[in-house]
Amino acid sequence: MEVGNSTATAVRKVSIQDFVGNLRNLTEHDFETVEAPLAYLRGNPVDPDSLHPYLFWNQQHYTRNLIDKTELYELLAICWDVGMGSSIHNHKDQHCWMAAPIGRLSVCNYRVIEEGLADQRCNIVPTDVVEITAANPVAVDPLNPVHDVRNPREFGERAVSLYLYSRPFDSCVVYSVEQHTCGEIGLYYTSMYGKPVEPV
Repeated sequence: MEVGNSTATAVRKVSIQDFVGNLRNLTEHDFETVEAPLAYLRGNPVDPDSLHPYLFWNQQHYTRNLIDKTELYELLAICWDVGMGSSIHNHKDQHCWMAAPIGRLSVCNYRVIEEGLADQRCNIVPTDVVEITAANPVAVDPLNPVHDVRNPREFGERAVSLYLYSRPFDSCVVYSVEQHTCGEIGLYYTSMYGKPVEPV
């Protein structure tokens, strides 16, 4: 995972509407690189107040809230209550960038030693931990994309992450370190464009 430049001087915050409008100017070539979208996230920190129409919370699980989607990318706001975390997962060979306009989050990266989806067996080991903050967006390493995201209780506050995926996808592989198992699961939105999705 690439770490953003946390020593950068203060940059003015932009509304999520302006963020999306200018994001649509990025090209297909930009999304094939790690650097261009990461630079965009660094240079355009989102004003947290502008995100409120897209934030939906659940006391049992983090929520996935779609803000914008094109053929090239999808942009989500993910809401993490205190103590919540994700499964260890990948991103289906897509690039991914993360920022945390509200709160902060801990990302643990893993190296896959072996993986067999046919028999749902794997062997993965943790490698490093990176913290995401408003000033420190990160990019998932395309060569080692397996990770989990956590809002540890000791952080003591809710957090919201902006996830930018290059090319949308609706499933991912999840992993268990302890059980040495892996398998594909479907991904679903809690809300789309500010409106809750009816439970299936």
